Amino acid sequence: MRTWRRLQQLGAIAVKQAVYVLPDSPAAREDFEWLKTEIEAAGGQATLFTADTVETWSSDELIQEFRRTRENDYATLCRALDCSLAAARRKRAPRRSRQSALRMVETFRQRLAAVEAIDFFASAGRDRAATLIGELQQALAGEPRGDGDRSSGQRARDAYVARTWVTRPRPGIDRMGSAWLIKRFIDPEARFGFVDQPPASGNAIPFDMFGVEFTHHGEWCTFETLVHRFAIADVAVNRLASIVHDLDLKDERFGAPEAAAMGGLVDGLQALYPDDHVLLEQGMTLFEALFRSFERASRPAGPRPLARRRRGASTGTAQE
Repeated sequence: MRTWRRLQQLGAIAVKQAVYVLPDSPAAREDFEWLKTEIEAAGGQATLFTADTVETWSSDELIQEFRRTRENDYATLCRALDCSLAAARRKRAPRRSRQSALRMVETFRQRLAAVEAIDFFASAGRDRAATLIGELQQALAGEPRGDGDRSSGQRARDAYVARTWVTRPRPGIDRMGSAWLIKRFIDPEARFGFVDQPPASGNAIPFDMFGVEFTHHGEWCTFETLVHRFAIADVAVNRLASIVHDLDLKDERFGAPEAAAMGGLVDGLQALYPDDHVLLEQGMTLFEALFRSFERASRPAGPRPLARRRRGASTGTAQE
């Protein structure tokens, strides 16, 4: 049973009794190698091999079976989300504490990420699950929801194009992340500047400064305020938001495992770059790199061919 559960976690599908298949990729090969080691350590036997064909299964049939299995996983998750969303929207539903609501949303995000990690062929259902998670978060927070909220977010973006955005000198985690979010999702032509006080007039838009629109509100850091104000629904952005929140507000609300490493990198950038514009640019690059990593994890690109052995390389098998 332990081996069967591990095979489910790896995303393998059964093609006959005791024969399981994964796409031929370096990551899948490594996963199967570790599982083989675990089986043999427990006194069992396992054989790992590559195959161009699997009995009567064609490649297209195998791909469809992978997709069907993941579509079922997404459908199961969506049913659970629908139930939670309906309960959250009922007028007489008990009010949830902020911590409880956040734990529920984060649990669903983790479930979605687990399915995404083994969705090798971009199966249908992922986007609906991500949308439902966003709607659940809004419902639990008592925020406006639905298509109107999404369209208003788009209208808000249209009003903030090719603008200058200003913030305090020596940007840290929240200002770096907010600047990246602005450039990536709100105003691709954004320019950034630094001021000690919010401008009293002019076209510059202040952010992460006291008394302005785009700053901390309640239990939100500036990054979270921007996400909600502009209705940005993206799983990778949500993961970044949890990191920024934990580091900026120092309350460990989300328990983001990447927070400590990210905080150390930001501290290092501040020590390395005395020029604020260079510092902000480097911080935005850091966020873009982490975003792409999260995005890649949530949207697998499919199997890659194994690297070919170089001429003259040893044909022996390395053992650990």
